Amino acid sequence: MRSFLKFFLASFVALIIFSFLSFLFMIMVFARMGTKKKVVVGSNAVVVVDLAQTFHELRTDDPFLGLYTSESGNVPGLFDAVRNIRAAATDNNVKGLFIKADGNGNGFAGSEELRRAITDFRKSGKFVYAYAESLSQNAYYIASASSKVYVHPKGGVDFTGYSMTMMYLKGLLEKLDIEPQIFYNGRFKSATEPLREYKMSDANRIQTTEFLNELYGDFLSRVGESRKIDTATLHGYANEGLILEPSDAERYKLIDGLRYDDQVMDEIKRSLAIGGEEEVNFISLNRYAFAKGGFGDDYGNIALIYAEGEIRTGEDGDIKIASDDYVKMIREARQDKEIRAIVFRVNSPGGSALASENIWRELSLARKAKPVIVTMGDYAASGGYYISCMADSIFAEPNTLTGSIGVFTVLPNMQGFFNSKLGITFDGVKTAPFADAGSVNRPLTDKEKVLIQRSVDSIYATFKHRVAEGRKLDAAIVDSISQGRVWTGRQALKLGLVDRLGGVQDAIDCATRMANIPEPKLITYPRPKDTFEKLFKGFSKSIKADYLKEELGNDYRIYETIKKVRAMQGEAQAKLPYEMVIQ
Repeated sequence: MRSFLKFFLASFVALIIFSFLSFLFMIMVFARMGTKKKVVVGSNAVVVVDLAQTFHELRTDDPFLGLYTSESGNVPGLFDAVRNIRAAATDNNVKGLFIKADGNGNGFAGSEELRRAITDFRKSGKFVYAYAESLSQNAYYIASASSKVYVHPKGGVDFTGYSMTMMYLKGLLEKLDIEPQIFYNGRFKSATEPLREYKMSDANRIQTTEFLNELYGDFLSRVGESRKIDTATLHGYANEGLILEPSDAERYKLIDGLRYDDQVMDEIKRSLAIGGEEEVNFISLNRYAFAKGGFGDDYGNIALIYAEGEIRTGEDGDIKIASDDYVKMIREARQDKEIRAIVFRVNSPGGSALASENIWRELSLARKAKPVIVTMGDYAASGGYYISCMADSIFAEPNTLTGSIGVFTVLPNMQGFFNSKLGITFDGVKTAPFADAGSVNRPLTDKEKVLIQRSVDSIYATFKHRVAEGRKLDAAIVDSISQGRVWTGRQALKLGLVDRLGGVQDAIDCATRMANIPEPKLITYPRPKDTFEKLFKGFSKSIKADYLKEELGNDYRIYETIKKVRAMQGEAQAKLPYEMVIQ
């Protein structure tokens, strides 16, 4: 008994001490977060752009980052990053850019925005150096816009062309005795293919080959312009496998030289005219953006609404487009008399057809009150196009993936899995023939299949009507260019699905003209969450994701894919293929 009491008291005291220390730690966290550290750019500054960093559409905050690093904890959004690179061009304190090109965490359209900003920066006459130990194609796409591109002498350069891989789950489902009951409309609607095929269908292979070649052609064109090499020659480098070593990239003028990190630092010092022992005043783009501000105001005459991620019904989206949240946001912008135009930034592969319809409806109402301009990111496809098609004007990047006008739904029949794999059977009663329609424990009847297909066809017809009405196109033309087919932004421009090629700033300029605004001022949505909510929600999510990635390793991608399949279950979807990997 005495032993037990000693153990109990020791544990109790330890718990009190731990709770007290945790309480003190939290006080320190909030005190640190509440104290805004002033960031000073200083003279002779070089802004560092790390391409491996993912710039989401909306600025993200890591409440813990500022506790253990010199960073501010704010990661600028893509448009913030672009604006601040352009601001650095006219900042007398900034003498150049240093592009860290070990990887690229951004999509094709996002990379185009960053690349264009770097190209504009170079017009100031300031230097731009890019350096990588291992240079991927996606990173090279941006880095090639630099004044000088250097690679580690023993590193690597990838210049082999583009490929796209899709994961097919039909064999897995057969082994598990699960039947994916699939209903779709659109010959090219390939989102369900991984559930019903072992490999690409002919239609999907045609569309994928076409848009992949468009993306690759854009890559070669941009690189060719910067490196003064014609695209046919660049194509030959990849086709003949000529770029195997960094020295090959130097020989064929893809890069400017082979350098170790210290040699690049010495060259930057010479450009700054500082001594060998002096340190370069490097400032990360994160810190520079924090120093310059410009993350959006509490009021403005143009509402910039970011819609990033999958489209879902309900509330509380986290890097997702939750329809209830976005209806409220758009309505607020519509009813606010100070806001004279709406710029709607869409970066979405689509999702729920019903949620897309709800957002479309609110944007249509907004358009009756004030100009609505859409700007497309990496994706604005399927449901992402659904919520874009009513706009007064639509901007896309040449390498945006859009279109995919089609609908599908999936209802799994897991009777075989329950019976043969788990030994579980089901039985019950019902008051009407369709009372249990859609249950996963039995197959659909022929009559139920007809009704579900009819529903999918009806939603598809509505989708096409929305496009025809919004784009002022004949119904027959919309039918010919829909069918679930994916188009690049450049192709979409020719087809009339978008109006102009350009980015966020171009859309803002258009809204300024349409609303006749003398001095545009932006208010961004979604509005920032409070610190306490960001702290605990982000912390718990990060722990869960990190744990799963550590446990599953390379299989984490499979887990993510299955999770997306489950999310599609039983609800009509307007969505891209759920896993597209372009390298």
